[in-house]
Amino acid sequence: MASWKNNILIHAPADKVFAYVDDPVNLPDWIPGMTEIRNVIGTGAGQQYEWSYKMAGILLPGQATVVEHVPNECTVHQNIGAIDSIWKLTVEPDEEGTRLEIHLEYHIPIPVIGKLAERILLRRNVREFDMSLVNIKDVMEA
Repeated sequence: MASWKNNILIHAPADKVFAYVDDPVNLPDWIPGMTEIRNVIGTGAGQQYEWSYKMAGILLPGQATVVEHVPNECTVHQNIGAIDSIWKLTVEPDEEGTRLEIHLEYHIPIPVIGKLAERILLRRNVREFDMSLVNIKDVMEA
């Protein structure tokens, strides 16, 4: 299972940052490769939604369930489908705004992409995940 963890300082209030990253409808706006969110049911812990994500030019479907939710602090999304993953997003007030941390553990569907492409894809994913943090920062500070 692959893992990625990073954080960024955002010059915006923690509740505003949390509200943005907590709403799955916003995911295609800040996650490169996320093409669609649909059938969102509920809010907070137990919320469910379906997604489509493009990896290595292949459109992969899946669904997510929010398994942990502490308003304005933390949310954890468990994803199943073509890509199984767990996303943990944590916001923490900082003197200069908000520190957003994202921790992701995911399984790359090797039969779909092939073993040789795995290393290249892992490096590409890191760049895209880092870009996700920058995208959130840009939206929140605009």
